[in-house]
Amino acid sequence: MQYDTSSFSPIDLFVHAGPIAKGVLLLLIAASVWCWVLIIEGVLSLMRLNKAIRLARNRTENRSSQMLLGVIEAGRAAAALRVEGETVGEARARVVEAMSRAAQTLLVRIEGGLPNLAVISTVAPFVGLFGTVWGIMVSFMGIAGAQDTSLAVVAPGIAQALAATAIGLAAAIPATVGYNRIGAALARASQGLQHVIAEHAVEMTATLPPRRS
Repeated sequence: MQYDTSSFSPIDLFVHAGPIAKGVLLLLIAASVWCWVLIIEGVLSLMRLNKAIRLARNRTENRSSQMLLGVIEAGRAAAALRVEGETVGEARARVVEAMSRAAQTLLVRIEGGLPNLAVISTVAPFVGLFGTVWGIMVSFMGIAGAQDTSLAVVAPGIAQALAATAIGLAAAIPATVGYNRIGAALARASQGLQHVIAEHAVEMTATLPPRRS
């Protein structure tokens, strides 16, 4: 296989790469772009969630976003339901449970991109390694075909191998960092959301009459 070795720019490497090498490079580039889309989406969702939690705890619920509306409405619906013989504590626990279920649904929706980041961080290095091995194989085939061990023969395959490794790491590193940081931030936001649930549950059940003995 002959290569144009006059330039080793990324575009030239891609143009002169074989079908398998091109597929690996395209897959890794797509994974890298998708990784950053998921990270930005997760960060923006966390910012909105933290703002909504802060406003809800400051009793400015009417100014908060619609993000916590489902959680608050679930609590109100549970508080409006009267159960014969139920104590205030039991009613409060029921309200907390209803709001917690709604909050869990919200958190699952927000963390929707985290599993994908985990997949990218795990798979991208191995895909890059496959591209590296394939590039080295291409180099050896070039040596065998040309019966020449000069740099001009082995350089294109080695360059493709290094490019696959670099792009694989470029996708895996931010995916790993984003997964860990967003996951930790989401856990902290979940704790804040539980405080909001507890405070609103107390308020929603404060006017309930005590059970008569």
